[in-house]
Amino acid sequence: MFRHKKAIIIGGGISGKLAARVLAEFFHEVIILERDQEPQGPHPRKGAPQGEHLHALLFAGANGLESLFPGITDTFHKSGAVKINSTQDLSWFHHGVWKVRFDGGYTTTLQTRPHLEWIIEQYMKRISNVTVQYNHSVKNYMYHEEENRIHGVETIDASGSIKTMNADLIVDASGVSSLSTSWLAKRGMQIPEEQVKIGLSYASKSFSLPESAERDWSIKLVYPHPPQEKIGGTISKVEGNRYMVTLIGYHNAINDKEVLQNEDSFIEIAQKLPNQDIYTEVKNAVPLSKTSIFRVPQITWKHVDQAKNFPEGLLLIGDTICRIDPVFGQGMSIAVLEALALQKLLQCQNKMLKEITTTFHKQEAKIIAPIWNMVITEDFRYPATSGKRPLGLTIQQWYAKNIFILSSQNQEIYHAFVKVMNLVSPITTLMNLKIVVKSVIKRSITK
Repeated sequence: MFRHKKAIIIGGGISGKLAARVLAEFFHEVIILERDQEPQGPHPRKGAPQGEHLHALLFAGANGLESLFPGITDTFHKSGAVKINSTQDLSWFHHGVWKVRFDGGYTTTLQTRPHLEWIIEQYMKRISNVTVQYNHSVKNYMYHEEENRIHGVETIDASGSIKTMNADLIVDASGVSSLSTSWLAKRGMQIPEEQVKIGLSYASKSFSLPESAERDWSIKLVYPHPPQEKIGGTISKVEGNRYMVTLIGYHNAINDKEVLQNEDSFIEIAQKLPNQDIYTEVKNAVPLSKTSIFRVPQITWKHVDQAKNFPEGLLLIGDTICRIDPVFGQGMSIAVLEALALQKLLQCQNKMLKEITTTFHKQEAKIIAPIWNMVITEDFRYPATSGKRPLGLTIQQWYAKNIFILSSQNQEIYHAFVKVMNLVSPITTLMNLKIVVKSVIKRSITK
């Protein structure tokens, strides 16, 4: 028996689909309003320009996705995604050292975002009370001012036809430039916001690589050593026996226009990486795609949990709340964790929708906070990064740097670090100062 009548979700990306999957358990009807056309296959879509670049689904995200869609991991693999040993098949150059490689007992799936979204799309079609209305944009909210409650949306389709739709709950999963932000601001409902400017650019391209007996990895990550190095890159095997190469540059280190205009520019940037391994692989490789560019000038976290007089009937999720530094690959996994938190709240029979949305935004903040702090601790290694600095930044950076260095020597520490990065263990599991101090002293003595 459904407890609620109708939910409307704005945005059919990953966070929107996950929200729909959860809400379908508790609402008689769930409608997704998506601006893009209906996909015809695992192809990049206009509404997700980041889809042409490398993505990662971390352990927490993969486990959560499997719980929401049982069997989906196996479907990924059967349809071409690459299954790897997480610590054995990843070759990672980080802060000037290579991580130790060993069998840590975890697996990771390598695939493109369009492939992942397409498979989720097929699973969503099996849910009878979820429908997707493509080519639909939301123009405005229907708002009851006396009750301070949003009770519907006004939409426009590709033909210009305008209609209104009522709902018990509106979920905004439309991303960074959402209607909610501007709509709330016009009504004087300011949402406290953190913004950190990082000037990040992504440049990606797919290649066909010749077989090589020396290639003992499935994914190789070369991270810049800040502050002196601003360019990094990753090469990863994905479905279709292809390799996707993504180059990243902080603080405008990559000239976007030059990369798009000059075919040789991509290889030239790869040659500037802190390590030459990726350049060696691609310098004579066969390109399978054009170069794609994606920019993230700043990352943003909207503290809806702190907003005063936030209207009833509205719930914000995914990038609509927080756009995190994508270099760390945690965005999709955050979306999964948020969906699971919403599911758990809705399972409480005695909670009203108003309580659920308010509590959800508070729990959402608890999910984001440690990840946000971990990410900006690294982003602020660059002096040009601007924004609110976390307390104890210098100490955090010193501590994290030692963990990075130790994870090139010590399997136990690297294993713990991997679980924290993959959001399955809290960062407190790494807060064993005795281990770090002893290791630092030992390393100093042996030098």
